Amino acid sequence: MKDNRIQFQKYAARNEQLAAQYNKAYFEKQHKKGKLTARERVEILFDEESFEEIDAYVKPAGDIVTNIYGDGVICGHGKINGRKVFAYAQDFTFMGGSLGSVHADKIMKVQDMALSMGHPIIGLIDSGGARIQDGVASLAGYAGIFHRNVKSSGVIPQISVILGPAAGGAVYSPALTDFVFMCRHTAYMFVTGPDVVKEVLNEEISSENLGGADIHGSKSGVAQFVYDDEEHTLLGVRKLLQYLPSNNVDMPPLSKQEAVAPENPANLSVLIPEEANIPYDMLDILKNLVDKNSFFEVAEDFAANIIIGFARLQNKVLGIVANQPKVLAGVLDINSSEKAARFVRFCDAFNIPILVLEDVPGFLPGSHQEHVGIIRRGAKLLYAFSEASVPKITVIVRKAYGGAYIVMNSKNMGGDFNFAWPTAEIAVMGPEGAVKILNRKELATSDDAEALKLKLISEYKENIANPYIADEKGYIDEVIDPLYTRKKLISAFEALENKFMEKNAKKHGNMPL
Repeated sequence: MKDNRIQFQKYAARNEQLAAQYNKAYFEKQHKKGKLTARERVEILFDEESFEEIDAYVKPAGDIVTNIYGDGVICGHGKINGRKVFAYAQDFTFMGGSLGSVHADKIMKVQDMALSMGHPIIGLIDSGGARIQDGVASLAGYAGIFHRNVKSSGVIPQISVILGPAAGGAVYSPALTDFVFMCRHTAYMFVTGPDVVKEVLNEEISSENLGGADIHGSKSGVAQFVYDDEEHTLLGVRKLLQYLPSNNVDMPPLSKQEAVAPENPANLSVLIPEEANIPYDMLDILKNLVDKNSFFEVAEDFAANIIIGFARLQNKVLGIVANQPKVLAGVLDINSSEKAARFVRFCDAFNIPILVLEDVPGFLPGSHQEHVGIIRRGAKLLYAFSEASVPKITVIVRKAYGGAYIVMNSKNMGGDFNFAWPTAEIAVMGPEGAVKILNRKELATSDDAEALKLKLISEYKENIANPYIADEKGYIDEVIDPLYTRKKLISAFEALENKFMEKNAKKHGNMPL
């Protein structure tokens, strides 16, 4: 009886010591930097009182003498929107959140558990990088984390949330995950920091301009979501998870809310301008098709000439890929192709049907695009759509020219249903360019070349580019009234619910990376 009492006293004392770590000084240390603590982040991210910590009492390896438990990272599991999720949150207040061998072991443990149990994993990153005192053991820890990122890819959703620094090798775990969130002004990602850049290149640059949230959200494309503060960043993670299944065997979650149809579907008939070269906002079309307020855009500020994101149609999750005519006329270039290809592959991995809204005049011409690899890198989107086995439906709303028509989930690339509006133009190239090639001699010898060109363009649209020709040849399934597009999509996706596509036996394809 006496021994039991002593053991319970030790148990209580250890609990008290752990609780004492999270004192006023602990909170002030982070708050002075304009950041939340790891503990506060976990509380915001997870449903109230659902988080269960794992390995809270471990201590650093080696000769580091400390009375602090946890080795600078909080790991565990809980519920987000009522569904189980694993997570780890690096604690910058302990040794700058640096990754030592024990710190890495804790992260790898929850990675293994999330993978084996089929639950998403979220990493809250706030770390100075590898722990110098641990030497090669720290580097081995990063390698183990990266290896598990790759093993988990396409099996469970992986989300990285950058809330402080992520430098050097530490950036590659977020790069291997499915989605990256960043918080403005406090989050930074770079392989080499400003000091190294100055020493090696003699270039003066701030952390913000080198690897801040806006840089990665708009220029590099590393981050898909950027928010102004940590609370909204973490709430954004919670929102994203509402669209994702827990693993590659589950289906996306159904909304518990009653599906609300768009308010003004009649607008679809008047949203396309009379003149083919006048831009418009594809989001106006999209929001008149999917359930009201259900569209959640991904990578909004990067390669804005293509739109990607999640939405619901009659409460069922869809992945959206849509050309954006108001940015670069909606052309495909390197960044938009890679952005869309990665998203298509994510949707395919996690059983999310894909809706394509097409208005694309072609690939972006020019020496710069050619020299930096538009052929190889543009082919990634072609590969992604062709490989994807989930239900795929395309609606051509206006232009669909040349190779870009093929790439955007055309019928012969494996599109399950391909519809077109009466405003669609489907051809090898645009009318003006085609007429200049096909009728070069007539135009050169004409007394009124401009009038003749307009006449020939009209004939080209009527006899070659109109959607009824493609319909009659079976290259699209139907020309539809824009007003009934939502109804057609609901019916088509219902027909595809039991779609099964047997794949060839092979290890994997060789995507043009």
